[in-house]
Amino acid sequence: MHALQQRGLAIAQICTEPFKALGKTQARVYGMPELAFVFIAHPLGGLTLEAVEGRAEAAIENIAALIRERLN
Repeated sequence: MHALQQRGLAIAQICTEPFKALGKTQARVYGMPELAFVFIAHPLGGLTLEAVEGRAEAAIENIAALIRERLN
């Protein structure tokens, strides 16, 4: 992801809520403290494909907002 960010592309990490602190810590450790995150409900494992798709659809507006913000 770092290479994409260096090219000026808008990027974000999608992560489930319980991994919020871990995700932000790893972003900082890997030199990307400004990495944007979109948090979704946990868990994903054991869900039907339709349920996972529902969570993805719920996150789309947050993802689009982050991309618009980064492009401005």
